[in-house]
Amino acid sequence: MSDLQHYLQHFSLKTRPFSLAPDPGCMYWSPAHRRAWAMLEYGVMTCAPVTLITGDVGAGKTTLLRHLIETAGADLTIGLVSNAHGSRGELLQWVLQALGLALGEGEGYVTQFDRLQSFLIAEYAAGRRVVLIFDEAQNLSREALEELRMLTNINSGPDELLQLILAGQPELRDMVRRPDMTQFAQRVVASAHLGPMPPDEVRAYIRHRAELAGGEAALFDDAAIDLIAKVTQGVPRLVNQLSEMALLYAFTDGVNAVTRDNVQTILDDDMFFGGETLPPQPLVESGAARRDGEKWAD
Repeated sequence: MSDLQHYLQHFSLKTRPFSLAPDPGCMYWSPAHRRAWAMLEYGVMTCAPVTLITGDVGAGKTTLLRHLIETAGADLTIGLVSNAHGSRGELLQWVLQALGLALGEGEGYVTQFDRLQSFLIAEYAAGRRVVLIFDEAQNLSREALEELRMLTNINSGPDELLQLILAGQPELRDMVRRPDMTQFAQRVVASAHLGPMPPDEVRAYIRHRAELAGGEAALFDDAAIDLIAKVTQGVPRLVNQLSEMALLYAFTDGVNAVTRDNVQTILDDDMFFGGETLPPQPLVESGAARRDGEKWAD
């Protein structure tokens, strides 16, 4: 039996509950995520030219986008562009690749644009709408955003051939709100922002993930969750990171549930690279024993 199997068996888990990879199957529908999903659906259903989803690093934006892609109907053709960058013309190449359109050798911008337009018209004639998703869109330059706005000019009258969904960090909102981006901002019909989870949602999130993985809701005690919520400030990716490490520490300590001492030991060992930095707890003669024999206060 592998070490991973021993680890999972120790906690009666079927899978790792806190993987960092975006997994729509593990989606925890907090109120903020429900609102963001409603905006995504609204944007798609109403053929919004631009839908904007923002949030801090690790807030769950990519997981929402993956959920949209996995649940999209046959009437949608979706192209995903992750972390696009480059000058004018290069952005169009990213778009063509995302839609599965091969790039012809030596093709100029006009030819590529004409191929995109022909593709959009053909999809519309076949009863399909094309949605382009740009993840990490805060990395796009002002010029790239302007080029995207120009792409939406393909839409004419009641016929919406192309919709854009932009997801990125909070600075994306600041970019769109600049005075010289007014024309782009006016095309943003739906928008939502994913903030951090409050402590009660962190508690529900951890228990949700534990149960999905086949474990018990009480896999983490209340004090451990309170400390995780404080240190991670409610950012889902950081909650996953610290919770996964806490499970590993509990496993090596031979205990069946994560305690506050397990989480505190990670912080004292300076093994958590993210969130709020807390001072180490003082040495005392009571409390849960560390692996090296020392004892720490609650």
